[in-house]
Amino acid sequence: MTGTTTHRASGPSGTPLRVGLVGYGLAGSVFHAPLIAATEGLVLDTVVTTNEERRDLARAEFPDVAFAASPQELWERADDLDLVVIASPNKTHVPIATAALEAGLPVVVDKPIAGTAAEARGLATLAEERGLLLSVFQNRRWDNDFLTLSRLIADGELGEVQRFESRFERWRPRPKGGWRESGDPQEIGGLLYDLGSHVVDQALVLFGPAVQVYAESDVRRPGAAADDDTFLALTHANGVRSHLYVSATAAQLGPRFRVLGRSAGYVKYGLDPQEADLRAGTRPAAAGRAWGEEPEELWGRIGSGESPLTGGGAPVRSLPGDYPAYYAAVADALRGKGENPVTAFQAAATLDVLEAARRSAREGVTVPLPA
Repeated sequence: MTGTTTHRASGPSGTPLRVGLVGYGLAGSVFHAPLIAATEGLVLDTVVTTNEERRDLARAEFPDVAFAASPQELWERADDLDLVVIASPNKTHVPIATAALEAGLPVVVDKPIAGTAAEARGLATLAEERGLLLSVFQNRRWDNDFLTLSRLIADGELGEVQRFESRFERWRPRPKGGWRESGDPQEIGGLLYDLGSHVVDQALVLFGPAVQVYAESDVRRPGAAADDDTFLALTHANGVRSHLYVSATAAQLGPRFRVLGRSAGYVKYGLDPQEADLRAGTRPAAAGRAWGEEPEELWGRIGSGESPLTGGGAPVRSLPGDYPAYYAAVADALRGKGENPVTAFQAAATLDVLEAARRSAREGVTVPLPA
């Protein structure tokens, strides 16, 4: 399924599409609002939050934005909006997305779209029945390292890939608290569903469906209640093996990517710079350098038989990261000029893996997935 849908896009083609944003915490304020505002053809119309401090922050950056106290206020004026973006806590994604679709509004949902693959597919079916766009914000598909690796694989620079190692590691020895670290299953917290949503999605995009999942998941930090150190091993239908690590307890960070092919390997350290820039208040239209660019010393290296830590292999210029491309694609899809960049059915496939990983870690077994 392509995820292509039809729906109303109000006004002539030159009229900006009006966006309602539900939630203005980390996801809403750092990622969604700035990227929406930077996208030609979109305008941030309304932010749903009752937090006065967050309203002040939003008003300072977007003086013309309106505010609502609840998502219900958006449904009551659905004819005035063209898209709803859901950046509220994970447990609210399914009920708010359902209400938005039933109100006739296209939807973008932050990852994970739901707690289960069945819920994700239920939302996807509802969107198809209503002829509405339902997209999932998987911004890490537009990381500089992922774009660079995708090009290397497509160009055959590595030969047949045999093993893919991906790490999203942090050193946060003290829990911050909040719903993301809650042990309550209803909160859909923990790193497996947080950072795991990214690394699994990337592995599936690169190498196709998984047929087998093994996982180890631990709660390492005193006071933590949700998994903070998790490993997943995926066997893909094409024979590639993906080893995926997500951790908040990594005192020494491993390579972001280590990809071993029949002809060569690619090793890349360091994270894409876009999140750090957005957190620091830098915006795509006002970046001092080309958006998403990183310095040469952070480029990955490609080679065979050498260690990149001692200068072995040849440097590979990192392609610029491009988070703005996601919302540009959403705008095109809303106007019927392109396809949904990340469908709910794709997100459901990621959740199939995450659910299997949770079972594997709990029971100490390898879990098969339907081919």
